[in-house]
Amino acid sequence: MKLESFDKLYQRASERKGGVKQLNMLLPANENQDALLALSDDRYLAAKTKKVFQSGFVWRVVEQKWPDFEEVFFKFDIEKVLMMPDDMMERKAADPKIIRNFNKVKTIKANAQMIFEEQQNGHSFAEFIREWPSEDIIGLWAYLKKHGARLGGNTGPYALRALGKDTFLVTRDVEAYFRAHDLISGGTQTKASLGTMQKAFNQWHADSGLTYGQLSQLVAFATGDNYVQVES
Repeated sequence: MKLESFDKLYQRASERKGGVKQLNMLLPANENQDALLALSDDRYLAAKTKKVFQSGFVWRVVEQKWPDFEEVFFKFDIEKVLMMPDDMMERKAADPKIIRNFNKVKTIKANAQMIFEEQQNGHSFAEFIREWPSEDIIGLWAYLKKHGARLGGNTGPYALRALGKDTFLVTRDVEAYFRAHDLISGGTQTKASLGTMQKAFNQWHADSGLTYGQLSQLVAFATGDNYVQVES
């Protein structure tokens, strides 16, 4: 099926949300990508770790315990994390102040190693993320999945969004939209499906000037039962 135009997508979303004004109020703010450079690399490790632990778990519990995660893991200082021997990692994984999941705890050191290795290319990890174009955001997702630990699926993209990187997300509503319009048929994480979605978001971005995050939300608003009752 031919890709739906941005104007048609926007019109349907605005009708569902009670009008253009209401829709625009619901769309997320335009992220300042330069702000990514203000974050130190330990914050990138922290964000990835938080999303790894939130995956398949109650997010609220992770949030409640997060100050203890920061304390136990040296505020996610890259060098200090990498210096931890295996027996120390095991002890920290058993600390009742955090969520005791050794397999997920091991990702902290693995993802610190990914960040450290990128730093050896003469730039911070923050610069690396900032410079990656959103027009190929699925390429960055693939990088995180390949070089990091447990950053595949939506975990890596959600971590990027939490940091402020402009990215679309493959939420249930976004997936439902692409399936309903016969744009994808296989799994959402296949190369073909991801490529189709990237091309669609690229086209809408070129036509509208909206960010990928805003477009992702717009697709969700235009799909399923996202209606708002407007009083006459």
